[in-house]
Amino acid sequence: MSPVMDKQRLMQVLLAPQVSEKSTFVGEKNNQYVFRVAADATKPEIKAAVELMFKTKVKSVQVTNVKGKDKRFGRFEGRRRNWKKAYVSLLPGPDGKKQEITFQAQE
Repeated sequence: MSPVMDKQRLMQVLLAPQVSEKSTFVGEKNNQYVFRVAADATKPEIKAAVELMFKTKVKSVQVTNVKGKDKRFGRFEGRRRNWKKAYVSLLPGPDGKKQEITFQAQE
């Protein structure tokens, strides 16, 4: 795989940050961030994508597969898609301070 193609793949691995009460609690306690990732993403890809996009050093990545919920629409039954969630733990900064990821566009 070429480096350009690899960069394009890494830009498609992270889909969105997962913002919830649980993810906020985990982030403050363990210096972790929670992302919704592509279903076929691997731990090394997720680590490389976070380091590329946010310019931080990643300590570890934990991945969970989330089952889609069963839903009913009147008499019809359906199911939401399964998806993958990644917990990304960051290394402390060079001065010992906690690294942070900001999700706002920088100019």
